[in-house]
Amino acid sequence: MASKAESRIVDAAGLVQGITLVTFPAASTIFTDPDEYDLSSSQYGAMFLPQVVTAIAGSLLGTRLAHRFGSKRVYLVGLAANLLSMVLLVVSAAFTDEQAVAYGLLLVATACLGVGFGLTVPTLNTFTAVFHPGAVDRSVLVLNALLGLGTALAPVFVAIFVGLDFWWGLPVLSAVLLALLLLGSLGLPLHSGARAPTAAGNSSGGALPSRFWLYASFAVLYGICETMNGNWSQLDMTTEIGASTTVAAIALTTFWAMVTVGRILFAQIQRWFPTHRTHRILPWVLAGAFLVIAALPDGSDVAAVVAFGVAGLGCSALLPLTISFAQADLVTISGATAGLVIAAYQLGYGIAAFGTGPLLDAGVTLPTVFAIAAATAVVMGVLSAVIARPSHAVTDLHPRPAG
Repeated sequence: MASKAESRIVDAAGLVQGITLVTFPAASTIFTDPDEYDLSSSQYGAMFLPQVVTAIAGSLLGTRLAHRFGSKRVYLVGLAANLLSMVLLVVSAAFTDEQAVAYGLLLVATACLGVGFGLTVPTLNTFTAVFHPGAVDRSVLVLNALLGLGTALAPVFVAIFVGLDFWWGLPVLSAVLLALLLLGSLGLPLHSGARAPTAAGNSSGGALPSRFWLYASFAVLYGICETMNGNWSQLDMTTEIGASTTVAAIALTTFWAMVTVGRILFAQIQRWFPTHRTHRILPWVLAGAFLVIAALPDGSDVAAVVAFGVAGLGCSALLPLTISFAQADLVTISGATAGLVIAAYQLGYGIAAFGTGPLLDAGVTLPTVFAIAAATAVVMGVLSAVIARPSHAVTDLHPRPAG
């Protein structure tokens, strides 16, 4: 059993990781502001490519690194990478008059953030499961809720700091919190007590089961849909709806808050409303929200905030359930399933984060892109009918980490 200090530091790390993860998307209006970084839509989207690459690498390699060097070291390196990312973001604010320098710093910063995410999040899930062997489901739920709370708080902090003419206060705050976490973690044992998976493939020589590609495809599509909300909602609010930056921040906060609320809600009602039904219904909720967002006229601030909140509910349980279903279905690669699905999700993140920018620069409007996202959610609904089967009805909404 872990000490109270270990449990508290892991929960605190989940909260801070959530804040850190959304720092860049929450500041999207700053990056594209002509008086600040003056990035084009393509430049803003491409800024997340290093994050995607390093996050995928971290997710796939983290288990092997933990097996070789220990989970605590992997966790500390992840925190340090997050800290470096925030420091570089703050430094870049001093070079907004030299866009090439500032943009180069931003690219390195997002690469570091990807490393931090890829190494820290899986390790935190392992820690909390091992630290609470008698209440794994509840402890993982608490950790995911705290991470979700952090993602919801980041846009609020940005709005506050922008109002104080001090937008880079958020990365400064994140850096301070990460430094405190590092100092607080150094003196703790933080032993995972778990063995890493010994193989990434299956018994047939490492080939992935054919059904894996159904789950991977769903995760890619989900990554696209989530990122349309997480990375492009604020720009849609300010450029298409005509909302202020404060209202745009509220819309993003509402999205992430509803992601968290939805995960807690569907975890609580799974005895009465089977998880396979949740998985089948939510893509259609998401598709409907996207269609509303695409059709909203200028000046519909309140309706837009509500629509992004519904989109958050539509996203909420889909990724955890997809991982859980895949682990139950693909038993021959169960040890590697979570990392592989998360890597597929990150690929979808990269497609939406980078691909949307060139479309906008080519004259495609954000409402049109959100309409395309609605079609993507419809395809998810079709795939869900195949991968979310009644036999999964008792599957936990918050799957236990591999190892």
